[in-house]
Amino acid sequence: MTDTLTTNLLDLDRAGLVGFFSARGEKAFRATQVMKWVYGQGVTDFEQMTNISKALRADLQATAKLAMPRVVSDNLSDDGSRKWLLQMADGNCIETVFIPEAGRGTLCVSSQVGCMLNCSFCSTATQGFNRNLTTGEIIAQLWIAARDLGQTADAERRISNVVMMGMGEPLLNYDNVVRAMGIMLDDYGYGLSKRRITLSTAGVVPALKQLRKDCDVSLAVSLHAPDDLLRDQLVPLNRKYPIQELLDACKDYVGEGRRRVTFEYVMLAGVNDSDAHARQLVRCLEGVPAKVNLIPFNPFPETRYQRSSNNRIHRFFDILNGAGVVTITRKTRGDDIDAACGQLAGEFHDRTRRRERTQNISGMASQ
Repeated sequence: MTDTLTTNLLDLDRAGLVGFFSARGEKAFRATQVMKWVYGQGVTDFEQMTNISKALRADLQATAKLAMPRVVSDNLSDDGSRKWLLQMADGNCIETVFIPEAGRGTLCVSSQVGCMLNCSFCSTATQGFNRNLTTGEIIAQLWIAARDLGQTADAERRISNVVMMGMGEPLLNYDNVVRAMGIMLDDYGYGLSKRRITLSTAGVVPALKQLRKDCDVSLAVSLHAPDDLLRDQLVPLNRKYPIQELLDACKDYVGEGRRRVTFEYVMLAGVNDSDAHARQLVRCLEGVPAKVNLIPFNPFPETRYQRSSNNRIHRFFDILNGAGVVTITRKTRGDDIDAACGQLAGEFHDRTRRRERTQNISGMASQ
């Protein structure tokens, strides 16, 4: 049987695995057996799954696979952050980053090969877009990181948090992302709580409304501007789903409880970092259960932006904090290996030709 006719079991959540085994006349518990081996013990060789019958193992060898991306590079930052370049079966490469902190370890996971959006301050956006990642390609990032970090069911949990903040817009790959997060949440998968998984979106409002019903993990929104005129330039998706519509969806998402939405705000010198912008942001978020995460801009080749000065970031922080807006300033991590926020690029064929246009514009500007 050719490889294209085999089922990649990483693409299936528990319900999908139950269906897979039921179609073979097997009991539902086979699904949890396989999940324990794959996600709990890090085993991908069916022959090593010793509590499964020889006959079923032989059938799995013929009809199924556990297809992992190839690790092209594995780079360690001076601050302990770690970045993997992972090659998919079709040759496209994406990036995944682990960020260790006191009391927690966060894995930043990609959802697309490139990004369909064109946020002007993001390195991934300049690379264009190829395709969505499959469920298996998303969950494999967590599997590879857990393996390389020495995490098993019997060892200390190194990855305590997952953020869907890598390459791509997660809500434009809705089904695969939600299925992968389901595996992360499953007690037979990685057993993470909803509060320890954060999905970051530029604001795909219809999908955000659906996410509240399907998998209400923690939410982060890439805001980056306090008004529609500026956000239209920085985050072009805003032209379709403007700020007020997005904020209304955010309020519905968290409801009346104690949860907050994290609003990400990249600090761009002379663009969105003035005192007036800060005061406007306070007004914009009035009545929204919000936490603001100020992100010092991380430069990348051919960008036209510069990072706000430390003094300007501190001043912006003081205005928000003084107005009662919960605010933190993100510490830049992994920038020496291009693993910081907004720097992920990968290696892939751009179907949009956005990368070519960006390079042409940059070349003309330098002449």
